[in-house]
Amino acid sequence: MATAAKSERIELRVTTRQKDTFARAAEARGSTMTDFINDAAAIAAEEALANRTAFAVPSGKWAAFVAALDRPAAPKKRLAKLLKKKSILD
Repeated sequence: MATAAKSERIELRVTTRQKDTFARAAEARGSTMTDFINDAAAIAAEEALANRTAFAVPSGKWAAFVAALDRPAAPKKRLAKLLKKKSILD
């Protein structure tokens, strides 16, 4: 799989202790510190975004969750009235 050319730069300030930790961890993985931090940040970003789009439902509550999803929507009179009004953008 081809990788995209890296054209962007990010700079960050860290403590001496953090820098030393990153350097030791990168060395332990046989990686450069830049690649180590880049990989770790990419994984953390993907996890943070996944946590916003995926969620777990306990098995005991799954049936109630599915039933709520399958239930027909109840009419909302106030919403229907609002949607019939002319928008300020019209």
